[in-house]
Parts: sequence; structure tokens; C-alpha cells
Amino acid sequence: VAKMSAPTMEERKACWGARDEFWQCMERHAEDASKCEKLRLSFESRCPQQWVKYFDKRRDFLKYKRQLETEGYRPLEDIGKS
Repeated sequence: VAKMSAPTMEERKACWGARDEFWQCMERHAEDASKCEKLRLSFESRCPQQWVKYFDKRRDFLKYKRQLETEGYRPLEDIGKS
């Protein structure tokens, strides 16, 4: 059984750095995950699994929020048609 322990400051910095590099790559390549595969693996290997899930949800939320701010509200049924 793996013991859950809080990441050290260095481990947190490594995780956040890997996350930021991956997110920047995704933005540079118009969300094409295949071009950022190595950075994704680095992100996943440097961060606890729960953090990866949280950051993925957070990124989706931030993209959605930015879209709302730039494009305004679009009903859910319209999103699948675009």
C-alpha cells in the first residue's frame, strides 16, 4: 500500500512547472494533444494523480470561462453543432 504524503516544495514546483509547460504547448498547438504528448507524460509523472485530474478540470473550466467572456453565452445544443 502506497503511503500518501504531501509533496515537498520542490515536488510541487516541478508539478506546476510541468503543468504550465503542457498548458502552453496545448495553446501553441491549438489543443492538439498529439503534439504535446511528451509534456503530458512529464506532467502526469511529476504530479499526484488527483492533482492531474483537478488541473485538467480546472483548465477546461478556464477555457470555458474565457470563451464565455469573449463569445458570450451559447446554449448547450448549439455547441455540438459548431
